Amino acid sequence: MRTFLIGVAALMLACSSAQAQAAQSPEQVYKAAGAKASPPVATVAYGPDPLQVADLRLPAGPGPFPVAIVVHGGCWRASVDNRAGIAAFADALGKRGFATWNIEYRRVGDQGGGWPGTFQDVAAAVDKLAEVAAKHRLDMSRVVIVGHSAGAHLALWAASRPRLPAPWSNVAVRPVTVVAIDGPGALAPFVGVDAEVCGAPVIVPLMGGTPRERPEAYKIASPADHLPLGLRQLSVEAELGDLMQPYNAAARASGDPIEVLRPPGANHFDVVTPGSPNGEAVADFIAAKALPPTLGRR
Repeated sequence: MRTFLIGVAALMLACSSAQAQAAQSPEQVYKAAGAKASPPVATVAYGPDPLQVADLRLPAGPGPFPVAIVVHGGCWRASVDNRAGIAAFADALGKRGFATWNIEYRRVGDQGGGWPGTFQDVAAAVDKLAEVAAKHRLDMSRVVIVGHSAGAHLALWAASRPRLPAPWSNVAVRPVTVVAIDGPGALAPFVGVDAEVCGAPVIVPLMGGTPRERPEAYKIASPADHLPLGLRQLSVEAELGDLMQPYNAAARASGDPIEVLRPPGANHFDVVTPGSPNGEAVADFIAAKALPPTLGRR
């Protein structure tokens, strides 16, 4: 009888937990997972601002480790998301053998955020990785950049830097693959749509003007204007898949190798929430496809 009662209690607890999770929005589930992420082995500053930091996590083993640079989203706005949200997804990549470099950066609403500060931060955060590589047994020949939502745009932009004018093109880290998860590859087409997706206009505040007013800034900031990027691309399409498809088609037409994953019934957050079927599928997709065969597991 006692065993039976324990089993019933466990079942009731599991059902209660499932019901509680079902009552949460996908974004809440995503952030709750992030709150339970492992602590980083180091938080490294790449600039003087408190937001100019990156969290390093290491997988088990002696290394040298492939590295996933992780760029969170949040509509480029300070009030929406930060690196803590996507920390659980960084953990998921760690379980698949990647060291992760989860970057923070200034956004709209932060002093110095927007154009060009947000982009300067992403560039500096990526390049800072080269300075810590030897100490932490990181393999700089196997670096991938993974971005979600607005972070997908910034990840693609970081990968495009060698094709930009100086000083943007002065790079210390060259990824072999960029992974865009449910985010746009160009900014101008997102103007107008951004209010619906983000709840308020964000691209014009980010760039300090419209595409007509700041054409050169938009050109530098839009990866679609710099194809081919010259590296492998992975794309995960969920709720913003329609916005990604023109960029994906242009990348393919430019000659860049690109593979697309469309998880069934995906929403914008479950694709980066470990423990959800789609979150696990995306992490598996990255682990299986991000490193070219000649640079795979060593």
